[in-house]
Amino acid sequence: MEILETGAPQPPSHTAGEPAPSRPPGRRTALRIIGGTVAAVAIGVASFGSISSAAAGQDIHSSLTLIAPAAAGGGWDTVAREMQQAQRANGLAANVQVVNMPGAGGTIALGNMSRLEGRANTMLVGGTGLLAATIQYDSAATLDDVTPLAVLFEEYDVIVVPADSPYETLDDLVGAWRENPGAVPWTGGGSFDQLVVTDLALAAGIDPVDTTYISSDGGGEAVAALLNGTVQAAAGGYPDNIDQIESGRLRALALVAEEPVAGIDIPTAREQGYDVTLANWRMLAAPAGITPDETGELTELIEDTLATPEWVSAVDRYHWTEQVITGAALAPFLDEEHARITRLYEEMGQ
Repeated sequence: MEILETGAPQPPSHTAGEPAPSRPPGRRTALRIIGGTVAAVAIGVASFGSISSAAAGQDIHSSLTLIAPAAAGGGWDTVAREMQQAQRANGLAANVQVVNMPGAGGTIALGNMSRLEGRANTMLVGGTGLLAATIQYDSAATLDDVTPLAVLFEEYDVIVVPADSPYETLDDLVGAWRENPGAVPWTGGGSFDQLVVTDLALAAGIDPVDTTYISSDGGGEAVAALLNGTVQAAAGGYPDNIDQIESGRLRALALVAEEPVAGIDIPTAREQGYDVTLANWRMLAAPAGITPDETGELTELIEDTLATPEWVSAVDRYHWTEQVITGAALAPFLDEEHARITRLYEEMGQ
């Protein structure tokens, strides 16, 4: 897959674990991370010191830290702050703080989290993007270095084109793309979106390596690239695109979900003959080395949080689809997703 960069070099919008990957990054990876790595590491070290001090000897319900492995305002930060609000409003934890620890797709926060072994009053927000970053950057820290607690929900991508695009249907778009893959440039707002484009290419019988993908720094830049004609199609989170779709500036061709979603009047890619179902799920993890009782207590806290009116309202407001996975079902799910995402990166030629 030919990948072109737009804008100044930035760290990936979804973050991961060690300040430096265990293998030298390629030119593309270096371009993405070099501009922000030093600052991200400095923030991470400072935050880690405060968390480590605060976490020692604290009860889960008296003091809780939620780590968002990205800057304020992004998807992981939103999850952390909505959890914080729900827990405070319902007295589930007396003192809940959110700490932003951006850098390298989330792996800086993951690496720091692996140094908080046994600290049961700290949870890390993560998900598909964090798992993908550990694979993409071959990071030293992986999800094996923390204690996964729960998958919370799924957020789905939507395939969009400009409203004046000649492509009226997904078949129209795929037909032109298949005929000349490099002549139909794509974009997306993050690494997850590139995985969706790759998965759609495979489902359509197109070699992802032949596709032109122009990397955008977030959903806003991706929409701008569509509207100014830089690209012809994009994959992006439904919440990030709904306003543009409803205003008539973008045309939605497909929702990337296993089955139709209530309240979203967009046919799925699967319904149109393309078996693409990769979901942007979000999860919570605790440090390694916590006891089974502490794992159970944290899982119960999460379940209680998900039942609050504040959290239910957030799920509706952000168009999330509740998909809670805990306990024995969690490890097999993560293993399957790891294998799936690894295969997609291999198909990209990375």
